[in-house]
Amino acid sequence: MHVIIIGSGVAGVSFAEKFRSYSADDEITLITRENDGYYSRPLLSRGFSRNDIEQSIILKTFDKLRAGNITVISGAGVTAINRSDKTVAITGSCKENPLHYDKLVLATGSSAFIPPPFRPYTELFFCLNSLVDLKALRKFRQSLLNQNRKPDWAIIGGGLIGCEVASDLAVSGDHVTLYHAMDRLMERQLAADDSVLLLGVLQKSGVKVLLNQDVQGFAKQEDKVCVKAGPTAEFDALIVSCGFKPRAGLAELAGLETGRGIKVDQFMQTSDEAIYALGDVAELPNGKLYAFILPIRSQAHWLAGFLAGQEKECWTPPVFTTRAKVHGFEAVHPYNV
Repeated sequence: MHVIIIGSGVAGVSFAEKFRSYSADDEITLITRENDGYYSRPLLSRGFSRNDIEQSIILKTFDKLRAGNITVISGAGVTAINRSDKTVAITGSCKENPLHYDKLVLATGSSAFIPPPFRPYTELFFCLNSLVDLKALRKFRQSLLNQNRKPDWAIIGGGLIGCEVASDLAVSGDHVTLYHAMDRLMERQLAADDSVLLLGVLQKSGVKVLLNQDVQGFAKQEDKVCVKAGPTAEFDALIVSCGFKPRAGLAELAGLETGRGIKVDQFMQTSDEAIYALGDVAELPNGKLYAFILPIRSQAHWLAGFLAGQEKECWTPPVFTTRAKVHGFEAVHPYNV
């Protein structure tokens, strides 16, 4: 059997390694756009207070995965899934011919969500969704530090990632202004009391927090970027952090059933019996997307066991909690997950 996995995040790599542990003979191919290796996405938001982040964030090189008898095609993208002959078309690699699969695992993850009003201004702001994004941000920040300038950032979005990045930049010595559309921070994850506590922690670290903000767009003015939200304010750079969007486009083009993500049943199977989905991109029958490390790894290990004949019952979500990686903040109440 040939199993092809698309994506090299925690879902794709955890599945590949676990499935290999069950089967020494089946062929496993992992296709990824990444070139840096398998890295910890949660550490991206701590990417400014750690000088060694480009190295320490790498959990495993692709060569190490290859040494474990997993074929890795890196720096490549899948442009199409042909369900009738069970092949995937690849671009950006030396693989000119389509690859045939017996089972296909979609672990394509998610991209940064850009609100429609911001989409005309994509050249004016950064996102932080990958190691490539982090490297670009660090390079820009270092260019200002080399001029003996303290960077002045605007972050749009006071959810989990926005608050984490604001905190990390502030403790690294930068000026940070955080714009949030709602009346409290991390309203989806935190109880109201903890939102108040988080606000105080961020303000104490030097972050200027602006709530109830209706950001209309951005503009470039010489070497500054302007945020249009009531009085226009100027910054060295902007980071838009308004949540995530599952990468379901490839599945949609292939005619698979999609909603918020790629729709799967309790066995992680899509509307095609040979194709499965895992992680951020997998929408379960209850409508939920389990975009946290513990349930994603649980899905990956379960599916590996299921395809190897080791699991018979359907996947059930494990009990899990999450926490914001904001310097000096500990929530009193449980997070909403």
